[in-house]
Amino acid sequence: MLFALVLTAALPDLTWGGDIQGGAPYVFQDPHDPKKLVGFEVELADALAAKLGTTARFVQTDWSTLMQGLDRGTYAIAMNGLEATESRRDLAILSRPYYRFDLVLSVLKKRLTETPKTIGVLENSLAADWVLARPQYQVKLYQGVEEPYADVERGRIDAVLMDSVIEEVYGRAEAIAVKERSVASGTYVIACKKTNAALCTQVDAALGALIADGTHRRILERWKIWNDQQSTLGVLAAPTSAPGVAEHGSNRHSFTVRHFWLFVEASGMTLFVSLLAMALAMTWGLVLASARAFGPKWLRYPASAIVESFRGTPVLLQLYVIYFGLAPVLTLSPLSAAIITLGLNYGAYEAEIYRGGLNAVSPRQWDAGLVLGLTRTQTFSHVVMPQAIRIALPGMANDFVSLLKDSALVSVITVVELTKQMSITAVDVRSWIIPGAVCALLYMAMSLPASRLGRYLEQRLQTS
Repeated sequence: MLFALVLTAALPDLTWGGDIQGGAPYVFQDPHDPKKLVGFEVELADALAAKLGTTARFVQTDWSTLMQGLDRGTYAIAMNGLEATESRRDLAILSRPYYRFDLVLSVLKKRLTETPKTIGVLENSLAADWVLARPQYQVKLYQGVEEPYADVERGRIDAVLMDSVIEEVYGRAEAIAVKERSVASGTYVIACKKTNAALCTQVDAALGALIADGTHRRILERWKIWNDQQSTLGVLAAPTSAPGVAEHGSNRHSFTVRHFWLFVEASGMTLFVSLLAMALAMTWGLVLASARAFGPKWLRYPASAIVESFRGTPVLLQLYVIYFGLAPVLTLSPLSAAIITLGLNYGAYEAEIYRGGLNAVSPRQWDAGLVLGLTRTQTFSHVVMPQAIRIALPGMANDFVSLLKDSALVSVITVVELTKQMSITAVDVRSWIIPGAVCALLYMAMSLPASRLGRYLEQRLQTS
């Protein structure tokens, strides 16, 4: 009866935000038809839309920014394993629960008796909140659910704390065992924008109707995730009143000096990674440029292939391949993988800059060196290369600025650098303006000296 009263008119398409990267059984591409999305939340969204007299339309977004996309109106509701936490209650109106789960702690079988120190969790999750509230543990934040289990197998972290639904799908490797089955418990909910309380009431009533008529249970049973915990969902009431915009504003946190120093520390990590990666890039680029310019054919062709491979593929792909793909044969720490990947990638660009510098040196310089009695190797190292490096210096300075910004990508392999710290703080203070501005200022403070150096070198080169 309540559902019939609130559903007074048909809605436009019910857009719902989620992240396909979350995988099974939530929402993922059909293995038989990649253009089609499947998962228990896909079916639940379709059932909700049918109750509302409309159709569901999925909107892909990064899981860590689901609430931000909801707030900016990218989609009407967010539903992708969103746990009912206090921080999310501050940000949105939450529906009645549609799934109950436990937090499961998994470790290597051979380390079952040990106390874990480093625990991998999904960022912005209930598990992350649980670990962060306990200073005896060190947390590793991940954007995907499969990667932390792989890192446990490789010995990069001690344990994984994940929702039971995720553990049943991704945590069943032979080498992994459950250390504690129910560390804590939580519920999945649907989030609506606080200014759209009417829609939230309709969605909540539709969800209650699906639970009451058994549709909800049939969906969960079809995906083999129904258990006795779900039997109590029908008696769990929705929020009695929708918090207003004013209440939402009063729950915002403030950007403090503590946050600023976290930014400074993250800037140090960004600078550390960038400097070491640039040092590797300069060395590796010199090797590649020399091989392409003066090496025999059997050396020139592989060097050219390496350069084009790293220049022709995204840095993000290279990070995934080097950190996750090579793990069975070469297990690198996140920091090492970040430095090596950026160094190899920018080494390919440096090689082209050096090659251009070498080609800009007059062939007469070679003749002059040989006339003076120098060998070709001595002429290259003492006459030609110093001139080529001098010509290439401005481009190298510009490349360092680009590398500094590209270092933001290393957060995908759990390195918390400046941009990642900005996104974490933005969620904490419920605002992207101040954290974003501070982040931009710190990037400028690091990159401006390099830019100035590049301009200075260009001017010196023009006047010399």
